[in-house]
Amino acid sequence: MSALAIILWTTFGGLFIATVTVLALLPSRYEKPSATSGNTSVSVQILVLGDIGRSPRMQYHALSIARHGGTVHLIGYDESPPHPDLLTSPNVTIHGLATPPKILRSPSIPFIISGPLKVLWQVCTLLYVLGYQAPASTWLLVQNPPSIPTLAISFVMSILRNTQLMIDWHNYGWTILAGTKGPSHPFVALSKAYEIALANTAPSANITVSHAMRHELRGPPYNIQSPIVTLHDRPASIFQPLSSESEREAILTALPTTAPFAASVLEGKTKLIVSSTSWTPDEDFSLLLDALVSYAKTSPPPVPIVAIITGKGPQKASYEAKIEALQAANQLPGIVIQTAWLSIADYAGLLRCADLGVLVDMFGSGLPVVAYSAYASFDELVKERLNGSGFETADELAALLAQLFGREWQGEELAALQRGAMYESKLRWDEEWDRVLGRVFGFTE
Repeated sequence: MSALAIILWTTFGGLFIATVTVLALLPSRYEKPSATSGNTSVSVQILVLGDIGRSPRMQYHALSIARHGGTVHLIGYDESPPHPDLLTSPNVTIHGLATPPKILRSPSIPFIISGPLKVLWQVCTLLYVLGYQAPASTWLLVQNPPSIPTLAISFVMSILRNTQLMIDWHNYGWTILAGTKGPSHPFVALSKAYEIALANTAPSANITVSHAMRHELRGPPYNIQSPIVTLHDRPASIFQPLSSESEREAILTALPTTAPFAASVLEGKTKLIVSSTSWTPDEDFSLLLDALVSYAKTSPPPVPIVAIITGKGPQKASYEAKIEALQAANQLPGIVIQTAWLSIADYAGLLRCADLGVLVDMFGSGLPVVAYSAYASFDELVKERLNGSGFETADELAALLAQLFGREWQGEELAALQRGAMYESKLRWDEEWDRVLGRVFGFTE
């Protein structure tokens, strides 16, 4: 039996043991306020089995609920600084999950031992926080993925605490696993069956990030019958277009990542592009890297580029080594690639100052984008040649960069995309959330 299969069995075994324990010490159940009590406040537990500070969509959910007077208990790993408004809101309580002991995270411990023990740790900590630390709530809103053990634990707790379960589908857990272990790995099939079974039975409601994903969940193999609504990612109020060139100068010179190149960017001699990644196999950063290598080889020598890549993740060190090797081999002449992890305020400032984004969720800052267009949801998010452009290969991306930054075009096409992105920046998270989820939670008619 593979180590990953052991983890799945450990999840179910740990879930069974923990469930028996919980049944012996049942947590309090949510009791709907009586019509005469005058208490109509909605309460929501929001769970992300990851770093809260690196989960913007779940943070925005919390802020939207709190803005309407709802009570929020935000549960996750408290590693990176969260949105500052979460820390000052009287309606939001953050419950940090205990991270596994260092010994379980040590590479010296065989995965066949550390993996199952780590899952058991997650099962126990989730049950404790969801069942006993955070009070019973009207709703339990869960981010997926990760699905193991999150979906199973959430399903059990929603039954025990008389809470309605809502899943926010960002992706599928089994497809991410297939990217790391290969689609034929037996654990991928087990993970897929687990996710499908819980998707069919667990949620009272579902959220998707695109209409394309909603369509997939309605059809086989998921065949979800419970309500599904689409909530497109829209920028929060902290993401705003640039107000003046002096603001751009102030931001570029203040950020340590951009300060050395500020003068050249401000003079238009260098273009600033920004991308964000979780440095995981399902986000193939090598595509952007290969495109920059191809772009650098164009003749005549192209406009120099400073590329800032933000995010944290398991493959970051590996790609940093590749970047260093390419630079040492003179494969990136005129190209500077910087990796960074920024606060949300600094990240918003960086987007305001950039010339181009390589991601679809940067319109809030009026930033035009180039994005991978093979996804079914691409046309929902990017309007080709109006606020951005699509690509599927590194060569196509390199050609786009050369076209948008080419001296012979004098920036006309990029300026047109910027105008489209500025129009797109008017579409905001608050309005989208109120329209879609305000009704579900009972905040709006």
